[in-house]
Amino acid sequence: MTDLNRRKKKVVFCDFDGTITLSDNIVSIMRHFNPKGYEPIMKRVVSQQISIREGVGAMFALMPSSQKQEIIDYVISTAGIRDGFAPFLEYLKSEQIDFYVTSGGIDFFLNPLLEPFHIAEDHIFCNSADFSGQNIQITWPHSCKSPCENDCGMCKVTVIRRFPEEEYERILIGDSLTDFEGAKIADHVFSRSHLTTKCAELGVDHTPFETFFDILEHFKSNQGVLHS
Repeated sequence: MTDLNRRKKKVVFCDFDGTITLSDNIVSIMRHFNPKGYEPIMKRVVSQQISIREGVGAMFALMPSSQKQEIIDYVISTAGIRDGFAPFLEYLKSEQIDFYVTSGGIDFFLNPLLEPFHIAEDHIFCNSADFSGQNIQITWPHSCKSPCENDCGMCKVTVIRRFPEEEYERILIGDSLTDFEGAKIADHVFSRSHLTTKCAELGVDHTPFETFFDILEHFKSNQGVLHS
């Protein structure tokens, strides 16, 4: 490990849906509430015919604003938090390693799930929702900036690039294709599910995990040294 890497400050960027939680909450919401017309939109997102931003916005626009609390209650009762998340956060805090949530999820159900973990508001990047109209409108406070042109909605690459590679050792934790562009510029990737498959296919260095205890053990066994 070079002297330059020793001087870099570690920072962790972590996906929410399917990573911190056990399920993809947007998919779960759509399947449970089954708003008329969502399935063709979902298929077009999965097949990449339309962007994530366009698809997610269109699907939630099918749902009445009056369902807000019902959706929150459903997600809280079904999402589940992946094992080891709280101990992992405690370890990072003890080591003074900053932790950021980088999520394509929506604030109105994401924030209640994260509330018990006391993550600072400015360390959570996600999409927002407007319930002032008849139907739910998703807003995009963290949309793509050059060089990313994927129309992500919540652009993880743009967030990561706020932390220059010359100064930071950038560690990404994720599970899906929405994390892959960020994985390509991270110094180390902890992956599961579709992200593991994609990283393996395209030769992006990664460490598979199932729980946050796996990641915590890796941090401890390497004494926090993840990149050389």
